[in-house]
Amino acid sequence: MENFTFEEMNLMCIYNTGTREGLIGALTEMRGYLEPDETELLMLTDSTLEKLSCMSDEAFDALELYPDFGDEEDADAE
Repeated sequence: MENFTFEEMNLMCIYNTGTREGLIGALTEMRGYLEPDETELLMLTDSTLEKLSCMSDEAFDALELYPDFGDEEDADAE
């Protein structure tokens, strides 16, 4: 269940606190601010939280939660 989508990885990069529990807390807090019409972000947040809850801290620590701007810049240069 630890197969995160591209969108879930991006969401985790934005709210990453450095720990799995911290990220779960940050996403849970953010979820409370969502408007009723933000259903897509709500579903994305819920699926991310579910996957984070099922994984170990060791598996979380192995994730690379830093945006890779190098690939995007290289693609734009071509």
